[in-house]
Amino acid sequence: MDPASIAGIVLALVAIIVSMLMEGGDPMSILLLPPIILVIGGTFGVAMAGGMMSDSMGIGALFKRALMTKKIENGPLVDVIVKLSDRARREGLLALEEEAKSVEDPFLRRGLELAIDGTDSREVREILEGEIDSKRRADKAGAKIFTDMGGFAPTIGIIGTVLGLVHVLENLSDPSSLGHLIAGAFVATLFGVMTANVFWLPLANRLKRISELEIEGMELALEGVLSIQAGANPRIVARKLRGLVSTGGEKQQKAA
Repeated sequence: MDPASIAGIVLALVAIIVSMLMEGGDPMSILLLPPIILVIGGTFGVAMAGGMMSDSMGIGALFKRALMTKKIENGPLVDVIVKLSDRARREGLLALEEEAKSVEDPFLRRGLELAIDGTDSREVREILEGEIDSKRRADKAGAKIFTDMGGFAPTIGIIGTVLGLVHVLENLSDPSSLGHLIAGAFVATLFGVMTANVFWLPLANRLKRISELEIEGMELALEGVLSIQAGANPRIVARKLRGLVSTGGEKQQKAA
């Protein structure tokens, strides 16, 4: 598992709590149930209204995907493709029939099966590109609900603050309670802004990044299958595919 999201969220929450303590505040003072219910429930409700029910019903799986997805490295996939390319060039494409069944990556396995079955290279490209486009659309829809929640949460928080201030105005005859009521009113704005920028928008960006890396792997597999089918030189295949791997942390780790 790549702990970036969990570590980042925890770090942000710790920074908020520590800053409150340093200023003499009490973190428990912001844990008021009414504004929390309003902000979280209202945010999810309006985000649901802007999409399809299937998008909202899958939010639990999206949470799990964003927080628990294992580390994605496309470098090893290139090594697998080069190995298959080398064998296919020496023994022929049909020699991969048994080995293809043990390939872990399901997308690469399906591509190899198409090639081994004698499917025309253009049809292989069309089929696999169709799967890539389908995944890209599904991932975009998954990230959208968190992006929407990040956009709506601050506004829902302001609504909560306005409601709280209305309650304050109803109690002007009791000056001793005004300070507590005003502070409680602004807690809704705090939770709206905080949840948007600590939870929803980072999770949306995390899902987008995961999607980018997974689609990159699928595109590598597509190019690899077509190169194997064409009988390309394994060294050329390796150079071509490694040039497509993103130049992020994966390469930096290898360099280290």
